[in-house]
Amino acid sequence: MYDKLIQIWKARDLRNSIFFVLGMLVIFRLAAHIPVPGVDTVALKDFFASNQILGLMNIFAGGGMANFSIVMMGVGPYITSSIIFQLLAMIIPKLEELNKEEAGRQKVNMWTRWLTVPLAVLEAYGMITLLRRSSHLILGDISAFNLFTMIITVAAGTVFLMWLGELMTEKKVGNGISLLIFAGIVSGLLQTAQQVIVTFDPSKLYVILGFLAIALITIVGVVVVSEGQRNVPVQYARQIRGNRMFGGTSTHLPLRVNMAGVIPIIFAISVVIFPPMIAQFFIHARTAFIAHAAEWTIGFFQNQLVYAILYFLLVFAFTFFYTEVIFHPTQIAENLQKQGGFIPGIRPGRHTSEYLANTTHKIIFVGALFLGIIAVLPLILRYFTGIQSLTIGGTSLLIVVSVVIETVKQIESQLTMREYEGM
Repeated sequence: MYDKLIQIWKARDLRNSIFFVLGMLVIFRLAAHIPVPGVDTVALKDFFASNQILGLMNIFAGGGMANFSIVMMGVGPYITSSIIFQLLAMIIPKLEELNKEEAGRQKVNMWTRWLTVPLAVLEAYGMITLLRRSSHLILGDISAFNLFTMIITVAAGTVFLMWLGELMTEKKVGNGISLLIFAGIVSGLLQTAQQVIVTFDPSKLYVILGFLAIALITIVGVVVVSEGQRNVPVQYARQIRGNRMFGGTSTHLPLRVNMAGVIPIIFAISVVIFPPMIAQFFIHARTAFIAHAAEWTIGFFQNQLVYAILYFLLVFAFTFFYTEVIFHPTQIAENLQKQGGFIPGIRPGRHTSEYLANTTHKIIFVGALFLGIIAVLPLILRYFTGIQSLTIGGTSLLIVVSVVIETVKQIESQLTMREYEGM
């Protein structure tokens, strides 16, 4: 490890890139503590503390929502825009073709940036409207001009973070957007640790130690599942062309346990958050039926048992759905057959496709079960420990560990490239 650190320090350009990324993260954290004028921050924090759904959104926004900062929406609109174009690429052949070329990917990235702006404006308007209609007197009466200014400021904050993320990505020491989410989550974990230290109760020492053990086991599990894969052996037939022989080599086809990454959890969060968020707008409706329906919807999703079961089932289902969308056994089988490749003991063509589909379903079942458990881990800890401050999100751990692994791999690849260049 120390040898790697010495190599990083000696590589001037890599060292400067890492310092640049750290500087951008510091700027992001400073921006997260710059509030938009005209907001009662104390009432705002109380409102977020009393609302589980908004508290979950605040975690992914890096705590910016609870401060009503200029970057309160985080990179959420950009992620939503990226997911939209990923789904469109799966159903629109032209977009799929564009993603296969460098110039096409640049066009899609540009369209993603443009779509981020109206999404940021809409989400900012929705959040501000929700706070205006709350009973905590967070915003009160504001003029149309002040409302417009707030929306533009918050939307500009999202565009600013998107720009920071792309600047960091260009340094090739990790994905910039992922690093911004990582920084926000880590800052929340530090605040949680500080709260535990301040409110430390010696009688709950064993509970805290047990929690730390569970957190350590979770981290190990995340690493194992994230890096786990099934290697399917592939043999290529020998081909003789003239006086030369081609093929006859053996390789493998890697099938990852968690192909979908954290996408199913993001989808599930969106589905779980959407109904109570909409219901918040109608809780003070003049029609009694609509108001009661809104209250029932909010109460339904606030129920811990219902929330946990629904969240788990959605994550489990979305894992299978997203894997089916991105993994095409029939196409892989056709490509293997065209290249003269085959799986030992399996006939090429339809039988290979069925074998890959069945194998993938078995592997993904384990990955989906793992993601579902990770998603509801905070609720399980809260039920058994009864300590609210120890409800660290399993999703947060998954994202943190995944980002760290990705960043370390990119740094190691750059070090390896420099070793080859020095030979």
